Amino acid sequence: SGTAALNVAVASLDLPKGSEVITTPFTFVASSNSIVRNSLTPVFADIKKDTFNLDPSEVRKKITDRTRAIMFVDFAGQPCDISELKEIAEENDLILIEDAAHALGAEYNNKRIGSIADLTTFSFHPAKHITCGEGGMITTQSTELFEKMALLNNHGIDKNAMNRSGAGKFWEYDMKRLGNNYRITDFQAALGISQLKKIDHFLQVRQDISKRYDTALKDIKHIETPFVKKNILHARHLYTILLDDSIDRNLFFRMMRSKNIGVNVHYKPVYRHSYYTDNFAFDPEKFPVAENVFNRIITLPLFVGLSDEDFNYVIDSIKSTLAELIRR
Repeated sequence: SGTAALNVAVASLDLPKGSEVITTPFTFVASSNSIVRNSLTPVFADIKKDTFNLDPSEVRKKITDRTRAIMFVDFAGQPCDISELKEIAEENDLILIEDAAHALGAEYNNKRIGSIADLTTFSFHPAKHITCGEGGMITTQSTELFEKMALLNNHGIDKNAMNRSGAGKFWEYDMKRLGNNYRITDFQAALGISQLKKIDHFLQVRQDISKRYDTALKDIKHIETPFVKKNILHARHLYTILLDDSIDRNLFFRMMRSKNIGVNVHYKPVYRHSYYTDNFAFDPEKFPVAENVFNRIITLPLFVGLSDEDFNYVIDSIKSTLAELIRR
């Protein structure tokens, strides 16, 4: 899974217990959980107002003598300000980890995501651009990290079954590290390979639907459509809108769900979850942008099979729901 990929990636760094990893609070819990599971300390930095990605200026404020890495997430499929984050990492001798669960196929300055950070993780969950039913992947340019991750992915054992089978091969193997069975099955891999051949088509359909949303929603009051930077190719995993402060987001959500529209909220900030409130002392007031976005954000349906009829129904439902709320 993408979660397993994060766990293996962080474990491969062999960071001292208690080391700090700066990351975004505005994402799914798996990102920061991978830090905690490896006996490290997550340090949240606030997000940018336009892209909802990790804000490099806020990252700089969080660096201490215990900081060892930066983990960023390409929210909704839009790459972060990677050059700025990479500069910060190089200046402070930090590892750069990219959670690209949303960003398969995305590009930053004409480079594919997966080829820039020290470690990049991907997810093949059914809701992602391609799926293996469930699965994940890690890319790196480091032979050393690759070899560590290969061990961690296979119980920490130095030889897999293929390396011990056949003429001239010996039975013996050694468990060198405490790893897990995170191996993807051959069936899942075959499905993923077949889906990967269609990735450009899937991305184009998501781009087209997103552009239709932009056009249909641009003149509707009380709604802010997504901002997209010029130097990137957005993978369009999610299409999110911001409601203005006069609209009750949760009421809007319930009314849209009552009309059978599969809206969602991405995301509740990680520090708001019970585990984090019980075990850490994060102050929501320290993250004003994340708090503001969280209270206003709505995710609209975006998937390759979205029909014209359903798309038009979503737009009509948004308009009627807003009209009902404004009349109240």
